[in-house]
Amino acid sequence: MFNPKFIITPKLLENIKRIGILVADLNNRRFPLVTLEGLERDAREISAYSSTSIEGNPLPLTEVKRIIKNKPLNLRDSEKEVLNYNKALGLLNREIEDHSVNFNLALILRIQRIITNGLISKNNAGKIRQEPVFVNDPRTGRPIYLPPDHQDVPKFLENLIGYVKENEGKLDPLIIAGLFHKQFVIIHPFTDGNGRTARLATKVLLANMGLNTFNLFSFENYYNQNVTRYFQNVGLRGNYYELEDSVDFTQWLEYFTDGIIDEVLRVGKALETKILSPEKSLKPYHQKILQFIEENGYITDKDYAKLTTRAKPTRNQDFNKLIGLGLIERHGKGKATYYKIKVK
Repeated sequence: MFNPKFIITPKLLENIKRIGILVADLNNRRFPLVTLEGLERDAREISAYSSTSIEGNPLPLTEVKRIIKNKPLNLRDSEKEVLNYNKALGLLNREIEDHSVNFNLALILRIQRIITNGLISKNNAGKIRQEPVFVNDPRTGRPIYLPPDHQDVPKFLENLIGYVKENEGKLDPLIIAGLFHKQFVIIHPFTDGNGRTARLATKVLLANMGLNTFNLFSFENYYNQNVTRYFQNVGLRGNYYELEDSVDFTQWLEYFTDGIIDEVLRVGKALETKILSPEKSLKPYHQKILQFIEENGYITDKDYAKLTTRAKPTRNQDFNKLIGLGLIERHGKGKATYYKIKVK
């Protein structure tokens, strides 16, 4: 059975407490729907960029955004990687919102199949490896780690998933997710896509346990800021069978929770920036319009007149400003005019 060694250090405990406070603070604050939609789009783009960049994809963030938006034909492998990861993010996010995703081996295999689609042979997509593999140093290209024999991989995965399920409600979700992430990378169950699969599966695991990092957060961004440090913390060097009894997860868990804190703080600052930026500053009456639409689906001038004492010409100016900022759009004509959030 998987029986990881780790210590709940004062730093780890403080990190867990701080994450709880930061997330609760964000959840208790109200932001315009359009602001959240913008952050969700940013998070998907940053995640797709960062997670593929970690594995050596050379595309800059600006190019990743363009590819996700335009979905060009005749794709290069680097572009396929980005679109595959973005597709997996979207599918998993929808399933989480619908409460239709189960954390199990079938999910892990499906994730790997999606992210490697068109990049590796069909014999290796969505299937546990049937051959030995080496992990190379991304900087030198030289082998630095020999993962477990392929014959042992199914048993190790079963033990890992069993540990996750057995300890739900017993250990903090952040600890469970962190342990899963590192051990999955250590097992290295696929010929390709292990890191990307680990990061997506960890997101699902956190969401199932109450911390949804899909919508606004991209902890891949933290890892990509210092890839060398990420690999030093998440991986091993040497032969698995010579190292398995000495692996200590404590340092990784501290680093893993550091990353989530860093990302939650980034998201908090981004939310404030989007709301307070001078060119897009919204007055309380503008916020009332957006909030009403968020709660009711649309707003009319008659609805708005009940929310404010502003005269009709001024109310029209308010609607036009939000239209000009690309936040809402006008529908209908004359007395039948109404306003909805603009679909991006």
